[in-house]
Amino acid sequence: MLITGEKFGAFIVPTGIGAAIGGYAGDASVWARKFADVSKLIVNPNVVNAGGFSGITENMFYVEGYSLNSFFKGEINLKPSKNNKIGIVFDKSIPQDVLNVHINTINAVKTVYGVNVTGYEITTEDVGVEFFMTDFGTSVGKVKNIETLKSSAKKLLEQGADAIALVCMFDDPEDDNPDYANGSGADPVGGVEAILSHYISKELKVPCAHSPAFADYSISSDIVNPKAASEYITPTFLPCIMLGLSNAPLIGGDINISQLDYLVMPYDALGSVPVYEAIKRNIPVFAVKENTTVLNVTNENLHKSDKITVVETYEKCLDLVESL
Repeated sequence: MLITGEKFGAFIVPTGIGAAIGGYAGDASVWARKFADVSKLIVNPNVVNAGGFSGITENMFYVEGYSLNSFFKGEINLKPSKNNKIGIVFDKSIPQDVLNVHINTINAVKTVYGVNVTGYEITTEDVGVEFFMTDFGTSVGKVKNIETLKSSAKKLLEQGADAIALVCMFDDPEDDNPDYANGSGADPVGGVEAILSHYISKELKVPCAHSPAFADYSISSDIVNPKAASEYITPTFLPCIMLGLSNAPLIGGDINISQLDYLVMPYDALGSVPVYEAIKRNIPVFAVKENTTVLNVTNENLHKSDKITVVETYEKCLDLVESL
């Protein structure tokens, strides 16, 4: 519990593992928002990012994966923050027309939401992002020149930025997982996006999130699965990370892991740092059975811990959290 007396939880859906809820485009937001109605809530960007939309609320702490793990390990504290100054790093390989669409997007988000943007920098080298699907159905990738992101991000921090948004050039992902639009399988770009944001968070100790840029920024007229729909009606995914980073907690402050009251995870994705640390620290973990992934890391076949409670649905989990 926070020193304010408020309940404090974490609602996590790892990226790139084909989660039935939260594996697409902001489709876990509806549940995260309900949990945030009853407690302050840590969410990873994957939970609320939805292209031109965002499920973020003022009761949520938007925390990227590397910083999230560090928080659960007790290595960092979090400091609530409002209206962060955001610096945006663009990959040099982004064509001018695509860049122009993103600049218009920045100005639109600034105008409508009052988001504070210090400016943007273009990397001195092509970042060189590659992504692919594994035989297990997870999304992974590699980055050829990741250091070029760091040098551009440092310039923005020197200009007063509190948080860093990354926009790197990606090939069209449709051939890597054609079923994604139909609500099946993992987001093909999710795994390598995590690599990009983890790197900046680790190196510079600031809030960070990534939005991919594609050469084809036209809006599709195909009818797709509702879980993926928000990604198919926007030419850029930058708005959601700008909205998340605007109020993301900074590193420091007095909010620490000892205050966390609960952790909510997909049923079969229990092999992460937050789960191990929560068990070690006697923090209740709820594994939600309606949210399955391509993994098979359950309490039954790994932890066998009485600190993990399996619940059938998010609705039932919410009832248990309210009674804590």
